[in-house]
Amino acid sequence: MAQVSALLFLLAPLAARSVCIPALPVPTSNNAVARAEVDGRAYLLTFTGLGAGRTYRDVHRQGWVWQSGNPAWEQLPDVPVAAGRLAATAVAIGGVVYLFGGYTVAEDGSEVSTPDNFAFDVAARRFRRIAPTPVPVDDTVSFAYLQRYIYLVSGWHDRDNVNRVQVYDTAEDRWFEATAYPGSPVFGHAGGAVDNRFVIADGVVVISDAAGRRFDTVNEAWLGTIDPTDPARISYQRLPQLPGRGHYRMAGTGDDRNRRVLFAGGTARAYNYSGIGYDGQPAQPSAHIFAWLLDEARWQAYPDKPTPTMDHRGLIAWGGDWITIGGMGSAQRVLDGVHGIHRDATCDR
Repeated sequence: MAQVSALLFLLAPLAARSVCIPALPVPTSNNAVARAEVDGRAYLLTFTGLGAGRTYRDVHRQGWVWQSGNPAWEQLPDVPVAAGRLAATAVAIGGVVYLFGGYTVAEDGSEVSTPDNFAFDVAARRFRRIAPTPVPVDDTVSFAYLQRYIYLVSGWHDRDNVNRVQVYDTAEDRWFEATAYPGSPVFGHAGGAVDNRFVIADGVVVISDAAGRRFDTVNEAWLGTIDPTDPARISYQRLPQLPGRGHYRMAGTGDDRNRRVLFAGGTARAYNYSGIGYDGQPAQPSAHIFAWLLDEARWQAYPDKPTPTMDHRGLIAWGGDWITIGGMGSAQRVLDGVHGIHRDATCDR
């Protein structure tokens, strides 16, 4: 593993123009988010998540959509499942948003990873059930390849992390497995893809030792390269380690224009859905921003974003910035705002 001193970190400004997006109708965190395109118009969407109370009663199955120029978010039909869910993930291909997995939380605290998946037609405002995930996962990383395949990398399955890379073929409504993830199996990691390359960073691992079974963040990143001739074949390279502790539930995305995978926010403490660490201490959100520059093969750090946030499921390009929708802020407050990495984007209230 490369030494920390070998890393090259630079502070570099990122140009952005002003963007103003209304607050969500209600605070929500750990929500699946996406940007979809329909007839040249862009839409922001959010599905499922955790409400302000942060208990099992506040896990919901609601969704909202917003288009630039609209005064408010439009409520969508509820996701057609029996109970709300957390840590689902969403990927948009054209005017369809594919919604995968997540987990339910019962009154007794038990959590179950869900296999149910849906395709949401943005124009028709309609859900369609698609093939269930072979091994249900939540807190996974998802991304699209060739505007056809959607990859789910690692994640949590009921009682432990898995190293599987499960791929959904949107053209044939079927699943297949790709080369397994070689890093520590994790949940709450982050990542993104540019062309046929993707980066996965950090997350939470399960540690079993003399003290018992516990959870902790891991500082670890991998570059995956998908074989252009076979979407099931992936070669991997371990990347240099970032300084400090690993981060959990950052927002991540691939930035095609700048050929990098960008990460923002998260927290250094492993926590349950309430924002309280497994060690009983509250998790503190981060404002850090960094990226793996694909062509230069190095990490780059940027100035911190205006508002520290965590509990994210994605980072979205919008209005010259990269934004998170909802999430969790300081003192475990569930957010209704939209936060950019350059400036907070929520309109004045």
